[in-house]
Amino acid sequence: MSTVSFKPVVSLVGRPNVGKSTLFNRLTRSRAALVADYAGLTRDRHYGEGRVGDIPFLVVDTGGFEPVAKSGILMEMARQTSLAISESDVVIFLVDARAGVNAHDHEIARLLRKTRAHVFLAVNKAEGMNHGVATADFHELGLGEPYAISSAHGDGVVDLIETALAEVLAKNQPVEQLAHRDDEQADEAELSDEQIAEVLAAPDTAEDKAEAEPEEFTDHRLKLAIVGRPNVGKSTLINTLLGEERVIAFDMPGTTRDAIEIEFERNGRLYTLIDTAGLRKRGKVFESIEKFSVIKTLQAIEASNVVVLMLDAQSEISEQDAHIAGFVLETGRALVVAINKWDGLDRDKRDWIEREFERKLRFLSFAKMHTISALKGGGITQLMRSVHEAHAAAFAKLSTPKLTRELHAAVEQQQPPRKGIFRPKMRYAHQGGQNPPLIVIHGNALDAIPESYRRYLESRMRAAFKLDGTPLRIEFKSSKNPYKKAE
Repeated sequence: MSTVSFKPVVSLVGRPNVGKSTLFNRLTRSRAALVADYAGLTRDRHYGEGRVGDIPFLVVDTGGFEPVAKSGILMEMARQTSLAISESDVVIFLVDARAGVNAHDHEIARLLRKTRAHVFLAVNKAEGMNHGVATADFHELGLGEPYAISSAHGDGVVDLIETALAEVLAKNQPVEQLAHRDDEQADEAELSDEQIAEVLAAPDTAEDKAEAEPEEFTDHRLKLAIVGRPNVGKSTLINTLLGEERVIAFDMPGTTRDAIEIEFERNGRLYTLIDTAGLRKRGKVFESIEKFSVIKTLQAIEASNVVVLMLDAQSEISEQDAHIAGFVLETGRALVVAINKWDGLDRDKRDWIEREFERKLRFLSFAKMHTISALKGGGITQLMRSVHEAHAAAFAKLSTPKLTRELHAAVEQQQPPRKGIFRPKMRYAHQGGQNPPLIVIHGNALDAIPESYRRYLESRMRAAFKLDGTPLRIEFKSSKNPYKKAE
């Protein structure tokens, strides 16, 4: 397997209420960041995935930057923004075309001129204005040519991001994707009814029958990322897996700025551990070093085959836990959940933790959950067995005859609902990619299939092909309208 380059990191900075969250939502094509017409709504960093053309990147939405703040929440927001800047490849500095330049803009520009990241000045809220007039005053910030944009309307946004990423990628290797999509299969010509009949009649090969054996999948070194909040026991788990004190662990949260890759062998299986804890010796942990680098965690998730999300049984499941879990789901990585520090808890506490997991992380129903003690080694064997199974599921090879037979059985049991007088017709299915598995379903009027029926098919396919531990994607491809006359 090829080495994976990390995605470029793009941070959005600027003083309060200049439109950073609006731009974040546009770049990520989501409404993940709250937007309102008052300052200071975003107080922490927010992370998401963006894409321009074929180029994926990570986007960081920061709180309003008040670099002169000396105390309180404004100082903490400024600290978080400074950390985001230090970890970024590209910084987009947003200013307000309608408010003009002020002293805070000058102070932010002064700090940005010292950063190693590529800085681009975006003059926002320029819709309906002459671009030359809108940007004229902002040349004095000394950050190069200002770009007139509108986060709300999308004007100039694509050009800005393409220019920003082109400079970064010119100095780095192109971003490679771990997920493998078989484009020849995904875009293959439509099968005729006779060909589908042949597919359904095809016998299972020996390879098909062995698909669901996770122990047999050993073609490449398994890349395993251990992620979670500070002090949940990530380094202790790594030391237990390695059988030695490779990573210094003590009861104090703190991280290195870079994810650490550790190669090792366990029970004849080759692994690369991606350690997002990276705890340093006591003398090297400074107050100025961020206690937990979320960007490095997101990049470690991107670079992995399987993710172990560690939770602390002695504290409640936090919003940060849910954000990390959501990102794993978005990227399609195989996942196993480990609830650490389980030993010593009474029955009531254990029941409460399990209820919290079901309530706050119910969207991880595809992932197996284990209760472990990283310090004492309890539950580690079962945890690693689930890691292997999740890995095998993520890279499973699904034969077209078996997929099509299962699709027909699912439709026979429950047909998709009608839309008007027509009912969607699903004809056959094949695999379109791995990590996560992608199933492409061909038929007629498939754009009318509701999300609830997609979930039903996903559940059927997951059970039929033993795809526990990995997200599963289903893509519908409608045939051309047979009644439309050729020109």
